[in-house]
Amino acid sequence: MTLSPPARLARILALAVPALLLGGAYLSQYGFGLYPCEMCWWQRWPHFAAVGLALLAYVSPPARFWTALAALAIVTSGAIGLFHAGVEYGWWPGITSCALVAGNGSGNALEDIMNTPLVRCDQPAWTLFGISLAGYNFLVSSAAGLAIGRLLMKDRRA
Repeated sequence: MTLSPPARLARILALAVPALLLGGAYLSQYGFGLYPCEMCWWQRWPHFAAVGLALLAYVSPPARFWTALAALAIVTSGAIGLFHAGVEYGWWPGITSCALVAGNGSGNALEDIMNTPLVRCDQPAWTLFGISLAGYNFLVSSAAGLAIGRLLMKDRRA
C-alpha cells in the first residue's frame, strides 16, 4: 500500500527526530563532556524505541501503525523530559537516588568509579535562554510527536 504524502512525512519525522536528538545527546556527551544523569538516560530509551519502530514502518506493514507507535515513544520521552526539567527547576522533588556512575572502560572497576564524575539530576548541565537540555527535549519531542500524530490523522481524513 502506498502512503499518502502526510503519512510519508510523518514516517520521516518519526525516524529523523529521535535520531537527531540522540545524535545531539551523544555529541554533547562525548564532544563537550556533558555526562548524562539517570533521568537523561530515561529520556533516551524511548527515542531508541522510536528509531526502531520508525525503521519498522519502512519495512513492515502497516506503516501507519509503526509510525504511530514511534510518535507515542517520542511523546513519552518528552513527558520524561518535562519531569526532569521540573526537577531541575525545583518545581517538584526528584528521585533521591538520581546519579549515574559510568565507568570509562579502563578495566579496573574501582578506578573507573573513582574517576567518573557524579552527575546530579537536579542541576542542569547546560542551559540556553534558561531552558535546560531536558526542557528542550520536552519541547522538541512533544511538538514532533504531536505533529506526527496530526499528520497521521490528516492522512486518515483524506
